[in-house]
Parts: sequence; C-alpha cells; structure tokens
Amino acid sequence: MTRVLICDDDTQLLRALRINLTARGYTVLTAADGRTALRAAAERHPDVVVLDLGLPDLDGTDVITELRTFTRAPIIVLSARTDSTDKVQALDRGADDYVTKPFGVEELMARLRAAVRRATATVGAGQADVPLQAGELTIDLAAKIVCRDDRQVRLTPTEWSILELLARNAGKLVSRSELLQHIWGPIERKETSYLRVYIAQLRQKLERDPAHPRHLITEAGMGYRFRT
Repeated sequence: MTRVLICDDDTQLLRALRINLTARGYTVLTAADGRTALRAAAERHPDVVVLDLGLPDLDGTDVITELRTFTRAPIIVLSARTDSTDKVQALDRGADDYVTKPFGVEELMARLRAAVRRATATVGAGQADVPLQAGELTIDLAAKIVCRDDRQVRLTPTEWSILELLARNAGKLVSRSELLQHIWGPIERKETSYLRVYIAQLRQKLERDPAHPRHLITEAGMGYRFRT
C-alpha cells in the first residue's frame, strides 16, 4: 500500500485529503509543520510527499532541501504561490511536481499516481542490461544509477525519468510532448518551462560544462536528444 506524507498547516485541507486518499487505498501520514514532516519522513519512509511551501516553522523549499539529503521519494508541492520564481525554486531544490491551490482532487490523484509510477517503474523485459557509457558518464538503466567519473550522482525520480527516456533513445530526438507524457502521464500541460528546469538541473549534475552541454542537447522548438 502506497504511503503518502501530507504536510500542510491547513487542518481542514489535511482532513479532506486524508479522507480522500484513504478512500482510494493510500496510507496517509499528516504533518502541520516542516519539522514534524521531516521527522515523519525519516521514521516512516513515505513513498511520496505532498508539501505546502507556506509552513509556520520552516519555508517549504528548505524542507525540500532537507528531504533530499535522505530520501528520493517524489515530492509534490501543493501551494498557493503561483509566481514562476517560486515554482522554479521548488523544482531546483528537488521537487518533482508543483500543483497550485485551489486544485481539483482528481488532478492531484493523477499527479500522485504519476509520481509513484515514475518512482517504482521497473525496467521492462528485454531492455538493455549493459550500462550505457557516454564520455565520463555511466548510466546503468537496470540498476537506475548514473555515475560521473565513477562517482554516483543522486537524481530525483523525475530527473531519472527524463534521463532514462533520453538514454534509451540515445541519438534520437525525443519531443517535448513525449517527455511530458512520459513524466506526468495523460495530464494536459501547455507549458514546457518545467522541462527546461529539469534539463538545466541534469546538466548541472551531469555535464562537465553545463553551459556547453555535450550529452543533453536541446533541439530548438522540437525537444531534446541524448548524445553519447
């Protein structure tokens, strides 16, 4: 059973989400502040975290940073902050998705399913077992591990999902719409700014010179290509 940790200081919202998720078969943990959420994440090991940014004790982005020191569980931000700067900062810190309030419960459920699917997806039968070598990078698709100069690089589930699709199609153009579908499933998204943020994060982690990438190539107006 999927364990979801929800952190929000709105007690009515916490109660509503707990009822809705429990009815759909999730195990729900709740926290009303950042420190409680961090303790719960460390002790109960949730499969996915739903996190508000406006918490009474810590800023949500700082909670994301701390969570990323010990868990790769997907983090879905649920916030009333609609400014693109807040969204980009949350994604930069390690969040996997961003939902603005007010929101529809069914949309949140779809985002949860997509996040869990990305984090738990197994490598299909017949997929390459031999690690892919690309310059200083070694991408082990079976083990879901990437190393740069023989040192493992920690990626969030969404970052890995993007890299995996590009690596499995090395040399081929992967369209923006295909990436969006792969990451978030059948959820309509008109903006591609999230993709640009994630690609920039991957370049910072994997490219020797992120400003002049060798492997993660942008095809203007079309999509992205992984070059070995």
